[in-house]
Amino acid sequence: MDYLDAIILGIIQGFTEFLPVSSSGHLEIGKAILGDTSVPEESLLFTVILHFATALSTIVVFRKDIIEIIGGLLKFQWNDETQFSVKIVLSMLPAVVIGLLFESELESFFGGSIAFVGAMLIVTAILLWLADRAKNTGKPVTIKDAIIIGVAQAVAMLPGISRSGATISTSVLLGNDKTKAARFSFLMVVPLIFGKIAKDLLSGEITTQSTNFGVLGIGFISAFICGLIACTWMISLVKKSKLRYFSIYCIIVGVIAIVANFYI
Repeated sequence: MDYLDAIILGIIQGFTEFLPVSSSGHLEIGKAILGDTSVPEESLLFTVILHFATALSTIVVFRKDIIEIIGGLLKFQWNDETQFSVKIVLSMLPAVVIGLLFESELESFFGGSIAFVGAMLIVTAILLWLADRAKNTGKPVTIKDAIIIGVAQAVAMLPGISRSGATISTSVLLGNDKTKAARFSFLMVVPLIFGKIAKDLLSGEITTQSTNFGVLGIGFISAFICGLIACTWMISLVKKSKLRYFSIYCIIVGVIAIVANFYI
């Protein structure tokens, strides 16, 4: 992997982590197009770096919310911040359980046929189209909603199913306020990302031998900057009900991926 490939993949990760078009699906398509020949350990390290970059960009964008949540938790009261934290924890459980019990099965979907990725992108498109047509409300995310949204996040572990698209769409279809749905969707993934990074680092499957740290660095920077832009932009788009444009995009890319699978 050279510097140009790192920049391209960093841009893909940065934008698609927040925009509802599936970061994992686009990374799989991007690697197939670029002919990524990295050994699995090197590819995993690069993926970890990109996910860390986008998690950090989320923290920067929502820094005031995070500080407020931490401050509320330190009061050791059943206040709004504590309740929100409990909802975040509950939303994480389905993905944690699925990730631990079916890790090998999930990994088999990566690095394989991009036709599957294309089909899942079309599923994402349907969810976005339905959510875009839903009316906006002032309803907050409830504990029951958090669990259901968590199930949607677990399903989004499949490449091609957008995590943000699935969680925001599910939340909106449950009748939640669109802005609150986007905020919950972005904050709920931060602990999971850091948990996954820690697991990968402790697994011993990552090697730094023959690693080009310059490539890792440029990939991190491009993913971080694009993540800042995409996260801020996405909040505005959800509020203005512009998800249908991403629905159309996902259908187009999904069809292209299915067709391209026979030629790559």
